Amino acid sequence: MSNFLTQYKIYPQRHLWGDMMPWILIGLVIVITGISALRFYLYATRPNISLPDQKQTFLYIRTGSSFDDVVKELKEKRYIKNSASLRWLAARKHYDQKVHAGRYRILDGMSNNALINLLRSGRQEPVRITIQGARTNAELAGRLGRNLETDSSALIRLFNDPDYLRSYNLTPATLFVIFIPNTYEFYWNTSGDALFARMQSEFKHFWSAERKQRADSLKLTIPEIITLASIIEKETNKNDEKPVMAGVYLNRLRKKIPLQADPTVIYAWNDYTIKRVLNKHTAIQSPYNTYLRQGLPPGPICIPSVASVDAVLNRQVHNYLYFCAREDLSGYHNFASTLAGHNQNAKRYQAELNKRNIK
Repeated sequence: MSNFLTQYKIYPQRHLWGDMMPWILIGLVIVITGISALRFYLYATRPNISLPDQKQTFLYIRTGSSFDDVVKELKEKRYIKNSASLRWLAARKHYDQKVHAGRYRILDGMSNNALINLLRSGRQEPVRITIQGARTNAELAGRLGRNLETDSSALIRLFNDPDYLRSYNLTPATLFVIFIPNTYEFYWNTSGDALFARMQSEFKHFWSAERKQRADSLKLTIPEIITLASIIEKETNKNDEKPVMAGVYLNRLRKKIPLQADPTVIYAWNDYTIKRVLNKHTAIQSPYNTYLRQGLPPGPICIPSVASVDAVLNRQVHNYLYFCAREDLSGYHNFASTLAGHNQNAKRYQAELNKRNIK
C-alpha cells in the first residue's frame, strides 16, 4: 500500500513540473530578451555624442587609424559620453575590425548606432578647396596641406620632384600648368598621387579641342599659354582689357621684343611688397627677368584665372606694343603702338605716383 501511495504522490508532482517547464523557459527567454533590448537601447540608440555649444562638428580619422585611435580621438575631443557602450556596439557591428579614414560630420545627440553606421559606411564629408592665384609651389602646397590630410611638406616634395613630375609632362617650373583654377571638392584623406590624378583629369577636360586649336593657331604650347596668362593675371584684374593686353605681349613675342613685364621681375625678386618696379629691380639676373631675357619665362608666375587663359586664346588683334597704368589709378591701362606714345603715357602715370608719394 505504501508503495502505491508513494507512486501516487510523486507522479503528479513530476507531471506538474513537466507542464510548467515550457512556461518557465518562455519566461526566462522574455526576461533575457528584455535585458538585451534594454542594453541595446542604452548602448545603441541612446544619445551618446555631446557637442556643447554646437550642433555639429567634424571627426577626422587619419589613414591607418585603428578603432582604438577613433575612440581616443572622440575622448580627447570630449565628443563622447560613454566609450564602453561604443566599444560594445562596435564589436557587434564589426566596425572595430575595419576603420575607414576620412572627415565625418557628427551631430550633437547622435547615438552610437548612428555614429557607427556613418563611420562604417565611409560616407565622409568632402572639403572644398579653391585653387587659383598661388605664386609658388610652396604656397600651393601650404594651401592644400591646410585642407587635406597630406601635409604641405609631403606635397612640396612631390611638387619639386622632377622624376615624379615627368610622368605628367611637367617640371617644378611648370607645375601650375596642370592646376586648372576652380573650386574643387576633395575627400580630406586624398593622397598626393590622387590629387595629381584628379588634376590631370580636370586638365584634360578643360583643354577641349577648341581651346587646343586656338593654342595651335597662336603657335604656342599649353605651358606657354598658361605662362603668358599668369603674367596677364598679375598685370590687371580687369577682365575686359585682358585680351588687349594679351595682344600686346603676343605682338612683342612675334617681333622678338623683350616682354618687359613687371610681374616677372617681382617674381624674380620673390618680394611681393614691391609696388613700383625701378631700374634697380630690372637689373636682377634671373630667367624670370623679362627685361633682360627675351621670350617667356621658364614657367607660370602664378596659377592664372580662366579669364586670363581665355584672354590669351582670344587675344585682340591690334598694333599695340606698349601699355602703362592709367594716371587715374583706376586699374586700367593706356595702350600705345609707338615708344613715343608710351613714354607720354608713362610720364603722366609717374607724375601721379610722385604726386601721391607712392614709392
